[in-house]
Amino acid sequence: MVEFFTEDVVFPSIDVPSIIKWLDSACSSEDQTLNEVNIIFCSDEFLLKMNIEHLAHDYYTDIITFDYCVDKQIIGDLFISVDRVSDNAIINKELFTRELNRVMVHGLLHLCGYKDKTEEDSFIMRSKENHYLSLYCST
Repeated sequence: MVEFFTEDVVFPSIDVPSIIKWLDSACSSEDQTLNEVNIIFCSDEFLLKMNIEHLAHDYYTDIITFDYCVDKQIIGDLFISVDRVSDNAIINKELFTRELNRVMVHGLLHLCGYKDKTEEDSFIMRSKENHYLSLYCST
């Protein structure tokens, strides 16, 4: 089950049922079961405060993932800054919704066990993101 929430922002215009189906399919493709994922849309300032409090990082980010997974059961919280996603969409010359989809699947991939701290891991993560984005965009 995927649930969506907001903190101090307007809920973005997205196709919730389609996104849930897509994320569930991505989990299945990764041999995982989508159990309980909360996606919380928030502002830069809200996420910066969380980044400082929970991770001791004093910088803006587009997503913070809290992983509560057990075995192959995907459970977690994805906090997403719509401000950062919007800025990144402009920088990357992408549509806001595509960039938001990228960030959502990025967080889901973290819950599936993928990392992005090294160049090699980052390459794998980006390849997976692109793969799942292509599947979502073709449906």
